[in-house]
Amino acid sequence: MKKKYKAVFFDWDGTAVLSRKAPVEEIVGAMRPLLDQKVNMVIVSGTTIENIAGGKLETYFTKEQLAQLYLGLGRGAFNYLYENGQELIFSDMLPDKKMLGDIHRICFDIHMKLLEKYGLNTDIVFSRPNYCKIDLMVENQRGDNLFMQENELDMLKDCLEKHGVEGGLQGLLDISVAAGEQYGITVKPTCDAKYLEVGISSKSDNVDRILEHLQEAYGICPEECCFWGDEYVGIEEGIYGSDSFMKTKKTGNGDFFDVSEVPGKRPEGVTKLGGGVERFLGFLREQVKIE
Repeated sequence: MKKKYKAVFFDWDGTAVLSRKAPVEEIVGAMRPLLDQKVNMVIVSGTTIENIAGGKLETYFTKEQLAQLYLGLGRGAFNYLYENGQELIFSDMLPDKKMLGDIHRICFDIHMKLLEKYGLNTDIVFSRPNYCKIDLMVENQRGDNLFMQENELDMLKDCLEKHGVEGGLQGLLDISVAAGEQYGITVKPTCDAKYLEVGISSKSDNVDRILEHLQEAYGICPEECCFWGDEYVGIEEGIYGSDSFMKTKKTGNGDFFDVSEVPGKRPEGVTKLGGGVERFLGFLREQVKIE
């Protein structure tokens, strides 16, 4: 890969690190020389800042390096930059108290419909800033590996078929949208096989806002950016994983790469490389050598 990028957008779990508990020395070691070269590094993740390098990411870099580091977190909820070595939220998509309560009620309504109509029992994680995670396969535990596992697509399809969920995964997304409409809220549901995530934003909002900032600050255009993830794969026809939301109208002319080994179709314009975390680390090390 001979092209030198001015901005590298990348997912955290499964792309930069194997798990949230895994050591971060390799990834930060690969990031530092690029930050020194004034390459903008953008972490895009559905999680919150406490789960990125144990909430201590800034301690691994100098103030000068941090000036080129950005975080788009919480499925569109928070966008961070660093000023004088301190993290700063420069834009957010946070609901007020009433709307957050309505998002919780929407997800509980989805949970009850799946239970009462289809006999499918789910768990809900409520502690997210503007969305909830609905665990569709409670008995399938990922352990420390929080990214999509190779057999989960088939497991989800079997689960939905077993419970007679009409329309499969698209049916789940339709149920979510309809539940939101009952509260006058347009939700943006996504699914990585195990989790159905329902909220008011997505990774699309993160990448669009941060790219907008990079354009204003440095004149960087999408063609000078790349976007790396491990959850681009199609779950059903026309429905792709959470990292596919990094591909938007604004970012679409960038280069998109998938390090997952999971077989299946990717969105048009996404290159499947495989190789997992090691492939992404290798890319960063290659970039340092390119003028």
